[in-house]
Amino acid sequence: MRSTKRFAIAATALLVYTIGVVLWGAYVRATLSGDGCGDHWPLCNGVAIPVEPSMKTIIELTQRVTSGLCWVWTFIMWMITVRRLPRGHLTRSAAGRSFFFMSTEALVGAGLVLFRMVADNPSTARAAWMAAHLINTFLLLAALTWLAVSAWREHGVGFVRDPRARRLFAGAALVALFVGVSGAVAALGDTLFPSQSLVEGLREDFSPSSHLFLRLRLWHPVIAVLGSGYLLMLAVILPRRHPGPAVQQLASTLGALVLIQIAVGLANVALLAPVWVQLIHLLLADAAWITLVLLALSSRPVASGASLVP
Repeated sequence: MRSTKRFAIAATALLVYTIGVVLWGAYVRATLSGDGCGDHWPLCNGVAIPVEPSMKTIIELTQRVTSGLCWVWTFIMWMITVRRLPRGHLTRSAAGRSFFFMSTEALVGAGLVLFRMVADNPSTARAAWMAAHLINTFLLLAALTWLAVSAWREHGVGFVRDPRARRLFAGAALVALFVGVSGAVAALGDTLFPSQSLVEGLREDFSPSSHLFLRLRLWHPVIAVLGSGYLLMLAVILPRRHPGPAVQQLASTLGALVLIQIAVGLANVALLAPVWVQLIHLLLADAAWITLVLLALSSRPVASGASLVP
């Protein structure tokens, strides 16, 4: 059983580590350091190890090294399940999906650099890249959460089977992704076009001559409030339909995170989007998303399968 426990600990640690890498990626964007290695990938400014790098280069290179470690770690976890678990085992499926989305995450990150969709690039195409990146990141975190939970059970853990609950969760996932995408575009607007005051920022949001990112920034709070309403409704409904201490606790956590997220979002607007508030905002979004995934996971093990113990 020690082998299974070590694997489960490694899967949980991978999820936590990946959240840290995601936050560092947001820091790269917020500090306009995405071009710290130029438009070279996987090399940095044409070399493997830069000599006398600038701070922007150090920030960007750190992101590449830490995300590269994420990819290797996920690949090893997947290979362990391929070697020790049969096809169809839930933990093996979770590991396979984790590696797939980790690989697509790397490809999107490479594309951002190679097509120069970083730093102070204000093109509309960059918003599309940001949206794709955000969606893939959320799907990656969902897969890693599934892996981290499933790894603790001998036969793995699957998602809820009740059709009505599945529809509720599908709606919640779409809402969360839509809110996340609008937030990513709003954060990009805050980074590229910082306001000197709240009044100036609101004026720019409503001005037809403002950049598209600023005009879209206005819609994020509206989308976030509507989306929060749906998630709060879900947090109330689920414990009634699926009574149990785990569901009750997770639903309460989701509701609390949504309310805190609204407060932090207001603070982000009032304080003119400082980097540290943006990072807290993103961390809470990741935490709410992971909590939603945990709610969707079934605690009932599947009868077929094998243990990670050889």
